[in-house]
Amino acid sequence: MTLVGADDTGQQIRAGWTAADIPDLTGRTAIVTGANSGTGYEIALQIARHGAHVILACRNRARATQAAGLISAAAPACSIEVQVLDLASLDSVRRFTGLFDECHGGLDILVNNAGIAGGPRRQTTDGFEAHFGVNHLGHFALTGLLLPALLARPGSRVVTMSSGLAAQASINFDDLQTQRRYQMTTAYGQSKLASLLFAFELDRRAQGAGVGIASLATHPGVARTNLLTRKEADWGRRRRGAETLVRLVQVLAAQPAAKAALPALYQATYPAARSDLYIGTKGHMRGQPAVSKIPPAALDHSTGKRLWDISEELTGVSYDSLSQPIQTPE
Repeated sequence: MTLVGADDTGQQIRAGWTAADIPDLTGRTAIVTGANSGTGYEIALQIARHGAHVILACRNRARATQAAGLISAAAPACSIEVQVLDLASLDSVRRFTGLFDECHGGLDILVNNAGIAGGPRRQTTDGFEAHFGVNHLGHFALTGLLLPALLARPGSRVVTMSSGLAAQASINFDDLQTQRRYQMTTAYGQSKLASLLFAFELDRRAQGAGVGIASLATHPGVARTNLLTRKEADWGRRRRGAETLVRLVQVLAAQPAAKAALPALYQATYPAARSDLYIGTKGHMRGQPAVSKIPPAALDHSTGKRLWDISEELTGVSYDSLSQPIQTPE
């Protein structure tokens, strides 16, 4: 058996892993955020194709409905549901989770995939800087509000998408909302490092509480998606220097979204997936799923705890069931 992608511990995964290796997911329920296009669409397609009921959690209902139609055409026997979720609005997050709780008895797989990048400094409905608010706080609140549903299903998984740019980032607690100085790459990198810190801190807390939830981190390499395309209307201006450079890298070096989705699919579905490994691509930018080196900043427990506490305060969402270890009856 050929293995690829060793991290500093020497841990590896099998070479050539593809969506064909996903096990039967019949009877499971999954949520994929940002599932109407790009990696989110491909993740939802494959999870549905392998038997799970999949909720496409998207900001735009019309685009999500179109995506659901394409998935149904590709996999006629699949079970798909469309629900509106705007991660830039905590009210929308609460409406989404409330509706989910009314309609479903539990949740097996949550893929925190949706994200934004680029543009001038903007704010979410709740006044957060948009990258930090959508990429991190929105998913932090979503996961916390879905925690009872995740706890209801043994072996449930939370998969959080980060980025290679997280390795170059830091958390600026003195200016989390980039009010003093805003740079797109800095704001985006910080939000993706926050995603990594959240993934590992959630797993630490779940293990400490003795609950059967695994929190796993992943990144797609450079994916050929619409992350930085057709955004001028939202931004109120054309692409600028850093945005143009990132888009050029996407055009020249990116891999198809279907291939870029494989690391997240491995973490979401494969029995051998481990929460202490960060799964990306063999070549960091493109290639087969492989173990990536975890940025040292993402393993700083004090930073993870501090960010967690601030995130609870900002969102008003607390993870009470993970705050104390579960007591085993004598």
